[in-house]
Amino acid sequence: MSPSSREQAKKKVIEVLNKARAMELQAIHQYMNQHYNLDNMDYGELAAKMKLIAIDEMRHAEMFAERIKELGGEPCTDRDGELVKGQDVRAIFPYDAGLEDDTIDFYNQFLLVCRENGDSISMKLFETIIEEEQTHFNYFDNVGEHLRTLGDTFLSKIAGTSASTGPSTKGFLISGGN
Repeated sequence: MSPSSREQAKKKVIEVLNKARAMELQAIHQYMNQHYNLDNMDYGELAAKMKLIAIDEMRHAEMFAERIKELGGEPCTDRDGELVKGQDVRAIFPYDAGLEDDTIDFYNQFLLVCRENGDSISMKLFETIIEEEQTHFNYFDNVGEHLRTLGDTFLSKIAGTSASTGPSTKGFLISGGN
């Protein structure tokens, strides 16, 4: 591969890494907004888990930024999309499951761009993050299903629970996903 084609390949990888970073920045804002709203609605347990998932997304955004810097690029700072505010508790989790499902689809496409351009390190980064996004999807999908089938019964069990994430906030996946 000539130096110019190597630079072109690197540029394509940086482009998808930055697109993914913008998506993570969007998820952070969306999930933190939902965290505040869930806490305000007194659904502490749901709020706490939303905060931990947002922290996972922060870690993903940083992982993408670090890889972009390794490749000589500049990490983006803009988020991809607008915030959806004021959602009803029953709308939040199906909405977020859809976001995660879309993210997994995009990241699989971005992984292929990395493969096609000979960047196995970025490819592995996407593989790792896709797996974590799948865990987020599963959680959102499960809660959405509980809300759909159990409704107020499910919410009454959560109402008044603590929103505390403990003395050390490690993120959802690092804390065991519980």
